[in-house]
Amino acid sequence: MSQLDLSTDEARVSYGIGRQLGGQLRDNPPPGASLEAILAGLADAYNNAASRVPDEAMNASFQVIRERMQAEQAAKAEQAAQAGRDYLAENAKRAGVTVLASGLQFEVLVAGEGAKPSAEDQVRTHYHGTLIDGTVFDSSYERGQPAEFPVGGVIPGWVEALQLMSAGSKWRLHVPSELAYGAQAVGSIPAHSVLVFDVELLDIL
Repeated sequence: MSQLDLSTDEARVSYGIGRQLGGQLRDNPPPGASLEAILAGLADAYNNAASRVPDEAMNASFQVIRERMQAEQAAKAEQAAQAGRDYLAENAKRAGVTVLASGLQFEVLVAGEGAKPSAEDQVRTHYHGTLIDGTVFDSSYERGQPAEFPVGGVIPGWVEALQLMSAGSKWRLHVPSELAYGAQAVGSIPAHSVLVFDVELLDIL
């Protein structure tokens, strides 16, 4: 590759645009993506050159790939949902685990003696959240800063659990996806994920 001159602002911005596009394609690649073909299409469009593929054929290929991606996503979602169901079924058999009518499961790690908040209350908590494989997706402990929020403003599994906890308590929650984010992927949390939280109710504000 010839030496690229990135000494000017214009060149650096141009390179940055390319990196942004490349990052998007890297993180969300269509099946079988060809970098060579992507660069050719980018260059042709930028230079206002005629398309090398007729519109009808292009649209048909987009439809094929779109349907393939949807099928793959549906299969992954079902696998995640089944893994969550299996996890909850086994976890429910463990000593010390309470299963509520909603499907929420919890363990009391520390029993507090304070008041219980209502859905309208503001609370201060520490928490550590993982997927069922142990992957950490959020932790106020790791940030070193407790979180403050309205009880009614969080995921349904938390809303239910917090109103059962006394201040000073620490519980481990096993939250079905239906009481978390359901079919929606959020950040590093995949769709249909069961979430595991250690939640410490520090105070009712």
